[in-house]
Amino acid sequence: MTAANRPSDPGFGAFVAAASAAGRLVVQPRMGFGDADLMRTGLARTRAATAHTVGTLTVDSYTRVGALDAARAAVADGTRLNGYPIAAHSPDTTRAVLAGLRGPDFPVQVRHGSARPEHIIRALTAAGLDATEGGPVSYCLPYGRTPLRESVAAWVRACELLAEGSAGTPHLESFGGCLLGQLCPPGLLVAMSVLECVFFAQHGLRSVSLSYAQQTDAAQDEEALRALHRLAAEFLPAGVEHHVVLYTYMGVYPRTESGALRLLEASARLAVRSGAGRLIVKTAAEAHRIPTVDENVRALETAAAAAALAGAPAPDTAPEDSEIYQEARTLIETALTLHPDLARALPTAFARGLLDVPFCLHPDNAGDSLGFIDPTGRLRWARTGAMPLRPERGADESPLTSSGLLAALQHVADRYDGGLGEHQDPEGQGAFADRRGPLDGHDAADHHTPADHRALAQHRDGPGRPAATPLTV
Repeated sequence: MTAANRPSDPGFGAFVAAASAAGRLVVQPRMGFGDADLMRTGLARTRAATAHTVGTLTVDSYTRVGALDAARAAVADGTRLNGYPIAAHSPDTTRAVLAGLRGPDFPVQVRHGSARPEHIIRALTAAGLDATEGGPVSYCLPYGRTPLRESVAAWVRACELLAEGSAGTPHLESFGGCLLGQLCPPGLLVAMSVLECVFFAQHGLRSVSLSYAQQTDAAQDEEALRALHRLAAEFLPAGVEHHVVLYTYMGVYPRTESGALRLLEASARLAVRSGAGRLIVKTAAEAHRIPTVDENVRALETAAAAAALAGAPAPDTAPEDSEIYQEARTLIETALTLHPDLARALPTAFARGLLDVPFCLHPDNAGDSLGFIDPTGRLRWARTGAMPLRPERGADESPLTSSGLLAALQHVADRYDGGLGEHQDPEGQGAFADRRGPLDGHDAADHHTPADHRALAQHRDGPGRPAATPLTV
């Protein structure tokens, strides 16, 4: 048993570090069930999978938004929820779910999506858990209308609660590399992941992970992940343990099973090539419904097999000052120049438009930036607003129409469903080849949107209660 795995030094981050040292990619599902017995079954099957796994408790939508009375009512009457209501179940119930499963060889993370997560942190630490994820920006801007300053203040308290309430080494993962899932150029994703992890360290966390979501071009993604590794080493304080976690594509997912599996395998190869320590997988059912336990296990084993066949990480041949590295570093330094305390700097940066997420409708986001997919498949800036970045020359000359947006949202799904996989569009047309025309006969209802893809459940949670808010974490 390695030092990182001894009971005297437990921790989610230590587990991933030990796996990386042994040359093994950790794979993880995004799995959550309201029923405690089913949740335990899901964890047991994850642990038993032919893969190097960690477990997940993804919370339900009521718990995410703090509607705890509704969550308790659903638990009391047996209503199906789209996740595990950790703050509605007692700590004893959660400990029973974890008993005999969670341990040094199988850590468990709580995933939630909350801009105000204090109640979730209290519930998970009361049950003996010490790993979770999110962030003051990444769990605020995409998910609702909570004022950013309120989210930042809540996340300061959440970090302190996690640090104080954990017996071992608590771990916090930034969701910053996954903002809105798609159509956000990688420089901003990398910068937000680094900034949130520096924020976590400023408020007491010594073990963090930096996220990045697979985007539209494999070479660009690898460049982004290399930049994320480098910037984490440059900006995180000495002594803060960290690793990089890659998410299988977060946008509109392939509708065919073969396309979905090809995309999952591509993400596993990308994780290995770029030196990521952990991969959040998606299943072949993502485009259609909530995945079953069996489908989650198959995704874990498919990703693990693809990673094993990928061999050793590729050498870093990217230039030290790559375009993505330069963009991300500029944004990080711009925020830190506003104030060394990111609890103060982040709201100011967004208020001034110095950080600006494309396609984000939150009132505290300027909304002056715009990303696009260029003819080679790479994500670039058409507009950068007040951000200190340079947009692609001429990219914003034609207005973005509904057909252009739909084509961009469908770009990856269409490519993998069409059998092209990691190869580019053979005709070099790109996703914005038509930015001018009307809807061209396409029915918008036939296309998924980022919000559609966040809908883990579209059901009514019992008589007289509102539908659960869609959730992707």
